[in-house]
Amino acid sequence: MALVAIVGRPNVGKSTLFNRLTQTRQAIVSEIAGTTRDRQYGKVEWCGHTFSIVDTGGWVVKTDDIFEDEIRKQVTIATMESDVILFVVDVMNGITDLDSEVADILRRQDEKPVIVVSNKADSNELIYNAAEFYALGLGEPMCISALTGSGTGDLLDAIISHLPGDRQSEADDELPRIAIVGRPNVGKSSLTNALIGEERNIVTDIAGTTRDSIHTRYNKFGFDFYLVDTAGIRKKNKVSEDLEFYSVMRSIRAIENSDVCILLIDAERGIEAQDMNIFQLIQRNEKSLVVFVNKWDTVEEKTNQTIKAFESAIRERMAPWTDFNIVFGSAVTQQHIFRALERAKDAYVNRKRKISTSKLNEVLLPLIEAYPPPSIKGKFIKIKYCSQVPDTKVPTFIFYANLPQYVKEPYYRFLENKIRANWDFTGTPIRVFVRQK
Repeated sequence: MALVAIVGRPNVGKSTLFNRLTQTRQAIVSEIAGTTRDRQYGKVEWCGHTFSIVDTGGWVVKTDDIFEDEIRKQVTIATMESDVILFVVDVMNGITDLDSEVADILRRQDEKPVIVVSNKADSNELIYNAAEFYALGLGEPMCISALTGSGTGDLLDAIISHLPGDRQSEADDELPRIAIVGRPNVGKSSLTNALIGEERNIVTDIAGTTRDSIHTRYNKFGFDFYLVDTAGIRKKNKVSEDLEFYSVMRSIRAIENSDVCILLIDAERGIEAQDMNIFQLIQRNEKSLVVFVNKWDTVEEKTNQTIKAFESAIRERMAPWTDFNIVFGSAVTQQHIFRALERAKDAYVNRKRKISTSKLNEVLLPLIEAYPPPSIKGKFIKIKYCSQVPDTKVPTFIFYANLPQYVKEPYYRFLENKIRANWDFTGTPIRVFVRQK
């Protein structure tokens, strides 16, 4: 899936544009510079196309020198990792020194298309002022108002026209694609090296492009899958990257190109905010999950109670999805690394599991009859039939009822829990819908 990055100096409306394009209110909008401190990631759908978008916020105002240095790092990373760059400028303020600084970086690269977005063009008079941005040397500016939505349709059309064509993966679709993801310094490279080892004759690199994750065939010790790895694909151009932002950009790529994600967590530091960010990426992309608690060999007091407390803390943070395996081990000592692969393989099998319609109704309808959806305003909801939708990326179930609009979220969780209690869907998300009978 293509990745679009929003860049620009503070207070030009990047977060407002992000919210407008993703049709959410995910990013906090404020007049205060530097409000966006966590990088926002979302999906955009337009005219049958879907792409990912990231808001490169997170700049804290201290001094001009630090400010410009941070902008330079963020824009450089976005340039390396994205397919299309939206350079947002403020038509009310015109070109500033920081705009020129960003434009200078973008002009030096000739690989990625750049769209100059002249934001805050709320009136016809302001649209004429956008001609000033031709001086940036990045082509014709597109006038929009992220606040009102004016011009955003044309902007989306322009983005779609620049997106790379759908690149068919050379990986065999019948084999699982497993990605090792996690925050910086958690041991991803150590685990990858421990798995691949020195027997390079068993490993085959499938040719990819600099914009794609590389699929590495792994077929030893009874396993056969593609390891989705983004580490070391692109030259860093000797840039001192913002590690957190860089890891999120790379994680987006790896997660979107995988079926199952092995999420690494540092046993010494426990589960942190960045771990949750990556977990949410996995959830949004509906990928299967195995949690690998790395560096377990460094924990001095290891008892059953320690493991249970750690597991409980992880599941509590990641709730309501808690039906996944947690493996404790070490990439350095190679403790339990193959157990993590076995659990990932199991999650992939569960992801492909199909339940016959007759079996579903035989098991679930008596449970639904015993615990029907609560009545609303004297109206009783009756679920008569259910089936699994064929040919979906994740297991999807539809329940047919007379009044589906009155079924509330807690009952959706009840139905999901009953499905999980009767069939093994550990490690994979499932979707439940209620439709009109």
